[in-house]
Amino acid sequence: MPVVQMSTTPTAISIAGCASGTALVTLDTSVGGAGGGAGGVEPERGNWTGRFDFLLSLLGYSVGLGNVWRFPYLCYNNGGGAFLIPFTIMLIIAGLPLMFMELSFGQYAALGPVAIYRRFCPLFRGLGTGMILVSAIVMLYYNLIIAWTIFYMFASFRTQLPWQNCELEWSTEHCFSYVQADQCEASNGTYYLRTCYNSSAAEENNITEMALHALKRPPAEEYFNNYVLGLSSGIEETGSIKYSLAACLLLAWVIVFLCLCKGVQSSGKVVYFTALFPYVVLVILFVRGVTLPGASTGILFYLTPDWKQLANAQVWGDAAVQIFFALSPAWGGLITLSSYNKFSNNCYKDALIVAVCNIATSFFAGLVIFSIIGFLAHELDVEVKKVVDQGAGLAFIVYPEVVTRLPISPVWSILFFVMLLTLGLDSQFALMETVTTAILDKFPNLRQCKIWVVLAVAIFGYIGGLGFTTNSGMYWLQLMDKYAANWSVLLIAISECVLIAWIYGSQRFLNDIQGMIGKRSRFWNCFWGIMWQYITPATLLFILFFNWVEYKPAQYGHYIYPFWADAVGWTIGLLPVCVIFLVAFQQFCQAPSHLSIRERLKHLLQPTAEWGPAGRPCVNLHAERYQSQNYDGVTNTQILISNPGNPPDSVLPYDDVGNGNSNGNGNFNGNTYRDEATSTVVDVDALPVATVGKLPGPSILKTSARHSSNQQQAQQAENGKHKVHAEVSPSKQPLIQPESESEQTAKKDAPVVPATSAAPATTKVFATGTMSSGRECSTMSTFANANGSA
Repeated sequence: MPVVQMSTTPTAISIAGCASGTALVTLDTSVGGAGGGAGGVEPERGNWTGRFDFLLSLLGYSVGLGNVWRFPYLCYNNGGGAFLIPFTIMLIIAGLPLMFMELSFGQYAALGPVAIYRRFCPLFRGLGTGMILVSAIVMLYYNLIIAWTIFYMFASFRTQLPWQNCELEWSTEHCFSYVQADQCEASNGTYYLRTCYNSSAAEENNITEMALHALKRPPAEEYFNNYVLGLSSGIEETGSIKYSLAACLLLAWVIVFLCLCKGVQSSGKVVYFTALFPYVVLVILFVRGVTLPGASTGILFYLTPDWKQLANAQVWGDAAVQIFFALSPAWGGLITLSSYNKFSNNCYKDALIVAVCNIATSFFAGLVIFSIIGFLAHELDVEVKKVVDQGAGLAFIVYPEVVTRLPISPVWSILFFVMLLTLGLDSQFALMETVTTAILDKFPNLRQCKIWVVLAVAIFGYIGGLGFTTNSGMYWLQLMDKYAANWSVLLIAISECVLIAWIYGSQRFLNDIQGMIGKRSRFWNCFWGIMWQYITPATLLFILFFNWVEYKPAQYGHYIYPFWADAVGWTIGLLPVCVIFLVAFQQFCQAPSHLSIRERLKHLLQPTAEWGPAGRPCVNLHAERYQSQNYDGVTNTQILISNPGNPPDSVLPYDDVGNGNSNGNGNFNGNTYRDEATSTVVDVDALPVATVGKLPGPSILKTSARHSSNQQQAQQAENGKHKVHAEVSPSKQPLIQPESESEQTAKKDAPVVPATSAAPATTKVFATGTMSSGRECSTMSTFANANGSA
């Protein structure tokens, strides 16, 4: 039979005769580095040093401040204990599927958001950039919340908490200290406008009556607004930088830098404390809270179900929004964290554990918060709903007011704010790691000086965050928090579902996942396929529609933002979406001009030759899918095999076989072929598409890989030599392009490696493209483990 032998240079082509009547194409290639064999060896990205490093980092990222200061309020406001039903359902149909999808996606390719979408879908490569923009914007203001907790933590190291009384330095005449009021009433006086009047003075000036109707603000509220923030009257009054906050913000960035300076190797150790310590504090606060008077009233107020609320669309909308933003899919953090996993890590189990921990933590935090709020309501002799709050108001006003009424109040204050600090740091770690990973994936050579990249990002983050330390900083923070990660994140998540479940194919993606975590049942495949294709995207559309219907202009307390401020917010919120469309338009314009609009779109929606599984020894084999038209009125498919970055070496026709074919490895749809000898499956639909001229009749392409076991071949394997065979059916000959004179000269000089009788190793074929020994492989790759088994 004619045998085509090719070396790593495209000119080393020769045809030899054989007697078996089949055409055999042999390609000897060298194992490349992380860059897919197209250049020098790139520095390693690194991995988690232990399995629990990733799990705790993921837990810390997913369980954040919102679980403590937002979920309890939502639960109280939406039917109490009944709210757990829609919350759990939304977790199953929206939160968990998105988390599992992104964890699998990132782990499979071992790339950050920007790099992974550049290879996965060129038309939507801007999707990764959009994620990075969201994380970068949130990263700027999120660290300010950490700075607040640092400020309060240091302020708590006193015998008496500074917000316990109305100090003249920062309080107004409406400040009402309940501690001073109780002391005044004990002496038969009347507390009014920060002053204790004796009974005779109060009676003469009618102070008792005025005190009953006076505006009262707790010291903790005035301390936060006037002393900590120095809050101005509106967003247009910028004021000056609060240097105390700027110093705390600097300390926050120093902590983040020190924890991330070595990437996941350093942050993976810090999370053992930052992810677990909040649970210790919550247990301590719960034990203390339930022993306080009025705690049972608060807990009952939190848990008592109002089943009628389940018929309210608002309740389901709030549950969907909370679980979506609690697990933080489509921000890039989940893809980034999982990209440092080992290829065989069970990301499915990790997703289940974190999802369950998220809802359990939210519920338990509600018990803690409402036991404390019940105590405050008892102390003030008011209803629980009069003191309940959410967000910053709960963390920096309500709770600080509560601890002033507890024995050894500084201890309880320190514990609470250290817990908030660790909760915030875990989320900030993931946000910053997402940004730095994007930079290092774009410029791999910078991995050797990663500490300087992290330092540069930290400096940029600090400078960008200084604006939030001004007197109008709180208004800007609330504006960014409302718009930065809202509609854009939802649109990104919907796009993800469409790209992975519909364009790439849910079954194909599930096959990729099972290549990592092992074979699963048919029910498991059907369940996740239905979720990703139908239920989860529909739920995301519901959340998006709900957010649009419930939209209200930005507001902070009673302050209504001016129109221009909302316009700025919309601009910030839609910036990631605009980037996605601009990049898509650029990619479309740069596509080959000879292709029609439909062919361009089809070409750009296919994974590139660099796409594929991570962490597998691969071979430099590149294949592309071509379609010829006007061949007896039928579209014909062929495969082009060449070295990456080089002109084509040979063209092999490919037959449309295996449509709907079922084999031992499962059901495969589309253009697939199963090699019974090696149990490999080739998926032609995965290949990029281009238009070529009329081809000869279709035939079958088989692929297999053989690894030598004798000493000579073992040495060649050690030097990076492998042999890949592409076999064509006897009735059809491969279409070999005419050799140029230079090719013929190179062919004579090319060494021919003799075949051996060694048994072939067990191999797997995922699709096609460029393969290397690094972490970047193509969509169709023949790869095996170091021991020769797949």
